[in-house]
Amino acid sequence: MNEGRAAPIHLHLDDRFYRRVEAAEFPKHTLRWRNDRAAASVGLDGLDDSAWVDHFGKFTPLAGNIETPLALCYHGHQFGHYNPDLGDGRGFLFAQLRADDGRILDLGTKGSGQTPFSRTADGRLTLKGAVREILATELLEALGVNTSKTFSVIETGEALDRHDEPSPTRAAVLVRLSHGHIRIGSFQRLRYLDDAEGVETLLRHAARHHFADDLDAEAAIADLAPRFLAQVAARIADTAGSWLAAGFVHGVLNTDNFNITGESFDYGPWRFLANFDPQFVAAYFDHAGRYAYGRQAEASLWAVCRFADCLTPFG
Repeated sequence: MNEGRAAPIHLHLDDRFYRRVEAAEFPKHTLRWRNDRAAASVGLDGLDDSAWVDHFGKFTPLAGNIETPLALCYHGHQFGHYNPDLGDGRGFLFAQLRADDGRILDLGTKGSGQTPFSRTADGRLTLKGAVREILATELLEALGVNTSKTFSVIETGEALDRHDEPSPTRAAVLVRLSHGHIRIGSFQRLRYLDDAEGVETLLRHAARHHFADDLDAEAAIADLAPRFLAQVAARIADTAGSWLAAGFVHGVLNTDNFNITGESFDYGPWRFLANFDPQFVAAYFDHAGRYAYGRQAEASLWAVCRFADCLTPFG
């Protein structure tokens, strides 16, 4: 394993942006999926299965990387309604690594236990949910969509109760490889807290590490902010267009589910079209069809406009 790949850039930010947490201790660790293609891109394909489980099931830190996992802070609009009670409720940022293409990629979790943002939830993920994320990311990648990668799935030996599927059901912890985990909702939270300095700090951080080829992170904020907005809008538009071309319905296009790098991620009640139907919805709870297949471009634009709201202090 190449320690030189470690790039824990989120530690450059202060604790306004995250909370330090501990992973849950699971009774069992059965490796169900390891993505060696993705692992090779960040120098981790040489891990044997025992070391893999140690890092991605028991969350022993990677050498030179984040020592204590970080649950990231964010708010968001959920089906058009602002919710200030969000944040990483069943996941955390585990590590950041430099990929073969020069980008800094995150290893983030899903189902790794409770955090300060869990509220009344158990912080767990069903094995079925993990398998659905594998299916979504693998097919979307094959279709040319800019998507996160399902990096690892380990069954944990727990039995979960869920109101919307037969229970008890098996549990798993998932690790995704993603081009950042900075969401539109990350900026919304800072704007909600009237922390303009925090918005600027996060914006410059993202420009420096995720948009370095396109933006000058040291530019005057009045110049940087609109250029940053244009970059985010263009990348999200590209992804929304690729969803439509692939016949994909994400299902839950809340502002906390938009990555500012434009990468598609966080797959819950997704579906693919069986036949062309602009009104087709993926989520059984999307009663008004807000995130129907044919409204995904509209939903993406609405989310970008909410991001623009966060930048109003800068002119």
